[in-house]
Amino acid sequence: MELVFALMIGSLTGSGVYLMLRARTFPVVVGLTLLSYGVNLFLFSSGRLATGGQPIIGSTESYADPLPQALVLTAIVIGFAMTAFLVVLSLRSRADTSDDHVDGQQEQRTVRPWPPEDQEPHK
Repeated sequence: MELVFALMIGSLTGSGVYLMLRARTFPVVVGLTLLSYGVNLFLFSSGRLATGGQPIIGSTESYADPLPQALVLTAIVIGFAMTAFLVVLSLRSRADTSDDHVDGQQEQRTVRPWPPEDQEPHK
């Protein structure tokens, strides 16, 4: 089970970093979300993966550590708020610049006049 968990954490983190390095806003938002999922799984796995553990100390031999669960719950709430903020920020940036590049530099676009100068307008 630990191997599957480690592979999942690694794949989420790797794909999140890859998407965050893209030059468009939507892949950056999705990459940040995947990276936060990977960090949440890492925090959760830091509390020793065990099944059947009770949350009350002293009632049984093995117990579930409540600290990683509280950290993951807090990270989920913060991650959701951060994702909502990034979506609104990217929508505002797209509305202001009419482009969705993350670095803020627009590609050079040539605007041709209409009708073209070498043709006369149709009458």
